[in-house]
Amino acid sequence: MATETIGIIVGGGPAPGINGVISAATIEAINSGKKVLGIKGGFKALFEGKNDIFVPLTIDDVSRIHASGGSILRTSRDKPENAKAKFKTLMSTLKGAGIKYLITIGGDGTLYMANWIEREARGSVSVVHTPKTIDNDIPLPGGFSTFGFQTARHVGVYIVNNIIEDARTMGRWYFITTMGRHAGHLALGMGKAAGATLSIIPEEFPEEKLSFKKVADTLTGAILKRQSMGRDYGVAILAEGISEKFDLEELSSLEEVEHNEKGELRLSEIQLGRVLKDFVNKTLVDMGLEVGIVDKNIGYELRAANPIPYDVEYTRNLGYGAVRFLLKGGTGSMIVSYEGNLRPVPFVEMIDYKTGKVKIRTVDTTTETYEVARKYMIRLEREDFEGSHLAQLARTANMSPENFKARFEYVLGTPPR
Repeated sequence: MATETIGIIVGGGPAPGINGVISAATIEAINSGKKVLGIKGGFKALFEGKNDIFVPLTIDDVSRIHASGGSILRTSRDKPENAKAKFKTLMSTLKGAGIKYLITIGGDGTLYMANWIEREARGSVSVVHTPKTIDNDIPLPGGFSTFGFQTARHVGVYIVNNIIEDARTMGRWYFITTMGRHAGHLALGMGKAAGATLSIIPEEFPEEKLSFKKVADTLTGAILKRQSMGRDYGVAILAEGISEKFDLEELSSLEEVEHNEKGELRLSEIQLGRVLKDFVNKTLVDMGLEVGIVDKNIGYELRAANPIPYDVEYTRNLGYGAVRFLLKGGTGSMIVSYEGNLRPVPFVEMIDYKTGKVKIRTVDTTTETYEVARKYMIRLEREDFEGSHLAQLARTANMSPENFKARFEYVLGTPPR
């Protein structure tokens, strides 16, 4: 009787800890008498029907990769335009390699593919998913983070701390944009842990179409408030997902908008920090103020970092749990770590069947943890538009109190509770 084969595939962008899942899953599978094939190049290679993408994995191959960043199987996020037509090619390629079990490693896009494969396989291939994304936007039970997030935040905080010191030393501001297409977890986590002046995330704006000017004025207000306190420097962290909420007509007039392979706005190319910097600079110059502002993107530096011990341990758990789940006859689920145990969450619980897309976990701005983050930011608040606070801010902006209030009070929107 032929040895059953477990396939491992990585989808989406890199995240610290991928190799930890590959390592643990390979070791547990081989120790359980199974053969392991790594699938190089992600789903793009499967859609193309390539046969040279299957790499036999041994314990020697993976025993020391768990603490390294990147992915030994590489990854891709390409999805062909005619995905439905090419899906038959993907399935026949998998079956041609003799894969009976499939472990997918990725974020919401990979989870969607895992669900699709499991449905179409009709029992011929058992599928399990492990949740990877530095965006932390997959709704895991108990608020548990997706693997890679903790490392990305850790590395990001180190970078931001250095930038804060540079800002203080040079007497200037930094606008730092970081990843987070659908949610602001990473930007908020980095800003809160590093003690950045403020973090701005899409979840704080309930409006369907967000005014670019409102975000720019939120930053201008923070700069003016710091100036009124006698501090000429600061660091603002911006979640890239803010761009997705902008009125596209307004945004396109300021920046050329590109799209990625999935047809989504290529947020990393929008240069959110630069466009905001230019707008804020003009506002401040019109007030007679000269403030040095530097824009910077932090994202790619975080994705392939060596995982911190938290993510090394976490991914070892997930890799082991994925194999045990499959070999017990399981399929169609995502493995999560919850209250000290590894348990499956069925794909059906992760899909919003009204939209057909994977559910997204956003930052809950009604929680006390978000309230704490806001309390330690320096930005315009309700009390700044009253009495001596207002008078001091107006003087800083070379405006009358009435004009300052009329110009900036709208940025408050709905204040945190």
